[in-house]
Amino acid sequence: MSTPIKGQQDFGAGLIYVALGGIAAYIGSGYRMGTGSNMGAGYFPMVLSVLLIALGVACVVRSFLRKGEPIGAVACKPLILILLATVLFGALLEPLGLSLALVVLMLVSAAASHKFRLEWKAVAGMVVIALVCFLVFVQLLGVPLPRNPWFGL
Repeated sequence: MSTPIKGQQDFGAGLIYVALGGIAAYIGSGYRMGTGSNMGAGYFPMVLSVLLIALGVACVVRSFLRKGEPIGAVACKPLILILLATVLFGALLEPLGLSLALVVLMLVSAAASHKFRLEWKAVAGMVVIALVCFLVFVQLLGVPLPRNPWFGL
């Protein structure tokens, strides 16, 4: 029996987007929404959730209209390394500060790629990204993120 789904990857991604958007909308529904001019804590998460659900629905609809690639084998190493990078960032943010936790995040997640090589350009890029994130979020926007305890950043 043939399935009407032409694009398996679009269908699977769409279902994941709808599920994650629904979960985020459910969690965010407990916060005060506010209005467009006086946004509450739940306004932005709810808008993002609705957009994610809409994107998911669009992907599911597209899966019935356009032929796509079949779902291949799951690459376990990249999946584990990306999850590990995220967990490490959360665990290291407080003791190391934002800049060093970001460098660890980038190193571990970059190792998920089979093309990753630790070269001077990659290290320079990580340092620049970490410093720009620190300057934008901590210095300019005043987000209360932990600073680096060793370098005074």
